Amino acid sequence: MMSEFPITRREIFASLVGLVSGPAPAQQIDINRAAAFVDKAGRDLVNAINDPRMNQGQRRDRVASILRGAIDIEGTGRFILGRHARQATPAELQEYLKLFDEIIIRNLSSRFGEYRGVKFALGRSQQRTEEDALVSTLVERPNTPPFALDWRVAEIAGQPKVVDMIAEGTSLRLTTRSEYAAVIQRNGGRVTALLDAMRGQITQLAAREGA
Repeated sequence: MMSEFPITRREIFASLVGLVSGPAPAQQIDINRAAAFVDKAGRDLVNAINDPRMNQGQRRDRVASILRGAIDIEGTGRFILGRHARQATPAELQEYLKLFDEIIIRNLSSRFGEYRGVKFALGRSQQRTEEDALVSTLVERPNTPPFALDWRVAEIAGQPKVVDMIAEGTSLRLTTRSEYAAVIQRNGGRVTALLDAMRGQITQLAAREGA
C-alpha cells in the first residue's frame, strides 16, 4: 500500500532531527545547557553527514544513534498518536512505535546526498517558559537558500531533549499529530490504516535512499 503521506519539502526540516518530542515530566531548563545541547546535536549530525570515510550504512547507523539520543521516541510517538493510542491494541502500539522510529531515521538517511556539504550555525537562545527554551539555528546547504530552525528544548528525566521544532512558523509536533489523526479518521478510526500508511512512507523513503 502506498503511503498517504506525501513526501514534501517540509520533511527536509523535520528530517534534521527526526520529528519532535512528546510531553514528559519536565524540570526547569537552563538556557545555556539547552543551547549547548542543540549545538552538539546539530554538529554531530553535520559531521556524520559530511564524513567521507563512512559508507551509506555506517552513516545511517551513526545518524540513528544521534537522533535516538536527542529524541524521546516513545514519548514523541505517543503524543503524536494522541487519543488514538488508547484505542490501539498493545501489538498495534508496539508496531506503531517501531515504524515511527524507522521513519525518523529514514527521513534523513534518504536525503544524505542532498545534505552533503551542509553547515550549521547556532543563533540566539531565549527562555520560553521555566520548563523549556527556544534555540534558533541556521542551516545552509550548497546551492540552496539557508533556512532557520527553532529547537524547543526541555529537561526530561534530567537530560535535555528536543520537544518541538518550529520550521517556517509551523510546529512540526502539532502538524504531524494532525496528519496522523486525519489518516485514522478517514479510515473509520482504524489505527491499522495509519500503520499501513506508515509502511508505505517507509517504502518510499527506502527507495529514495536506494536501500
